[in-house]
Amino acid sequence: MAKLTLHKQTLANMNEICSWFSTKTAALSYPIYSSYDIRDSGYKISNVDANIFPAGFNNICPTDKETSIGLMGKYIVKHYGEAIKNILLVTEEHTNNAFYWENVYTIKSLIEANGITVKVAIPRELPEPLNITSSAGREVQVHSALMTGPLMKEFKPDLIISNNDFSEAYEEWAKTVTNFPMNPPRELGWYQRKKSTYFKYYNQLVEEFSAIAKIDPFLMTVETELFENFDIGDEKSREALAGRVDAMIEKLRGEYQKRGINQEPFVFVKNNAGTYGLAVIRVGSGAEVKEWSYKSRKKMKAAKGGRDVEEVIIQEGIPSIVEADGASAEPVIYMIGCELAGGFLRTHSEKSSTESLNSPGAVYKRLCVSDLAINTPGCPQENVYGWTAKLGLLAIAHEAQELNAVFKGYVRASGCSK
Repeated sequence: MAKLTLHKQTLANMNEICSWFSTKTAALSYPIYSSYDIRDSGYKISNVDANIFPAGFNNICPTDKETSIGLMGKYIVKHYGEAIKNILLVTEEHTNNAFYWENVYTIKSLIEANGITVKVAIPRELPEPLNITSSAGREVQVHSALMTGPLMKEFKPDLIISNNDFSEAYEEWAKTVTNFPMNPPRELGWYQRKKSTYFKYYNQLVEEFSAIAKIDPFLMTVETELFENFDIGDEKSREALAGRVDAMIEKLRGEYQKRGINQEPFVFVKNNAGTYGLAVIRVGSGAEVKEWSYKSRKKMKAAKGGRDVEEVIIQEGIPSIVEADGASAEPVIYMIGCELAGGFLRTHSEKSSTESLNSPGAVYKRLCVSDLAINTPGCPQENVYGWTAKLGLLAIAHEAQELNAVFKGYVRASGCSK
């Protein structure tokens, strides 16, 4: 199985791999946190989505939450110095999602445990602060992040940490806070970020990693192609997409046959600038694209905030052999800076092993990356999934370079060695 091969080869070449990772991270700027959806099919393990503004810190293993306090403080001091005393945590505006606010409460708590004052705010006007109750019954006070609001007249943040994914650019607000360092930078938001760029770098990094670990890159790559000028309402656009879907499926079939893999290929068509699992459809042939129902077309028409879907990626579908309590599952790994911070298993009792599990009804189960600190050789799952996430972090750092994302006030330091 891919997991055991990857585990064995990373352990055998750990010194060289860590040296490579340290050199890479020392030369790049990377965000304060990120998360990675990973699929394990038995014949390959790959990253299939990356979030620079993760919204599930409340779901990570309790032990990992404890260790994440130190990682959060370490990142802030390492890259911004010890003078950081006040932080503004800028969040999403969907005030009705109680689970999201439990995530915000968790992030706030992780930072505050390092002796830092944290205020939560959204980038729009509020007549007065909102007191929002999280899914666990905890209260989060939310202010306006506008410079004209009462909070910003009194509270001067040393650093803005963004947990708003910037599907909307918020350009006017951004102009008013240019004097403050922001991490992750707004430029990494979905208003301009592209999944195709991320996976381009991810697959390139897998090639480098594989050469050091002495493995077949196939074990970790995920075939991904960009389809531009997508128009769900145009028959010719759908026909062109269908042709590309068939071509990728045929290519995958050849790759699987060469390796003796008994899996019928399928792909996902995903919004190239999407989040929250929106505008994602599994297809097994081009004919399915041509025959999309009204419901499917509606699903692919708009993304978060009602934005039109104008580009999609066609991505190799990786079935999951991971299960939790009899339900299909996929590991999700969280990072703080360049270090593994936490994880969980996303499960869904109503979805099969070949479907997207990031949908309403998902349940989260325990997966602790902190176990690695105790016994790396005895934790093949956490070790392999962890390196998949670390390659994802490097891909995000390269994305940031390409997008000219400005990490204002950020100091590059010695790289991560493990």
